[in-house]
Amino acid sequence: MKNTGHKVLALPQKDGKLSAEDLKKFLETFHGDENREHMVFPGMAYISHPTEYGTLYTKAELEAISTVCREYEILLFLDGARLGYGLAGDFDVTLEDIARLTDVFYIGGTKAGALCGEAVVFPQGAPKHFMTMIKQQGALLAKGRLLGIQFDVLFTDELYKKISKNAIQTANRLKEALREKGYKLFIDSPTNQIFVILENGQMERLSRLAVFSFWEKYDDTHTVVRFVTSWATRMEEVEELISIL
Repeated sequence: MKNTGHKVLALPQKDGKLSAEDLKKFLETFHGDENREHMVFPGMAYISHPTEYGTLYTKAELEAISTVCREYEILLFLDGARLGYGLAGDFDVTLEDIARLTDVFYIGGTKAGALCGEAVVFPQGAPKHFMTMIKQQGALLAKGRLLGIQFDVLFTDELYKKISKNAIQTANRLKEALREKGYKLFIDSPTNQIFVILENGQMERLSRLAVFSFWEKYDDTHTVVRFVTSWATRMEEVEELISIL
């Protein structure tokens, strides 16, 4: 992040999630170091909901992280690229909870059918001269207001949640079939990302018939791959994939 003068300080994760305990331990260690003035100062905690593994923070987990951030006066930023899929299911974190517990978050548009853009939300108010900051990074669109029309539509009659539910329903059908056919899931994601462990030869054969993403090597003979459903995935497509599997 050279162009902004910031550095990413990586912390441990479990199933893609940061814990309040690890965050507090890190901040305690930093502030307890008498040489901290010569170190990179932690100014913000960055989390994703859903995470890169399709997992979700519970309300209690978010509240605990938010409490630590406020205790140490750092910001809490929530990456909401896949937020629709975290709000669509029967989960305990609502949009109101996110607005209450974070300092800034964004509502993913492109992964939920929008043509372009995400909606950044500052629940406590935007920083002073925020428009200038955007211009400094070359990110101010001349007719950016047009992008707002997408979110006006997505948030009319709860369309954002309604279309996102399709991804959860199609993902659940695929997970059910994978288990029935004896496939092993790498992680039990409750949202629209499905991580499957495939034998390498099996992965090679399947790649000729279906599109999926390489995720990581599991061992010398197995690989974790990712299937992702979306607002636009049709159940017929899922059934076709199941027949291939």
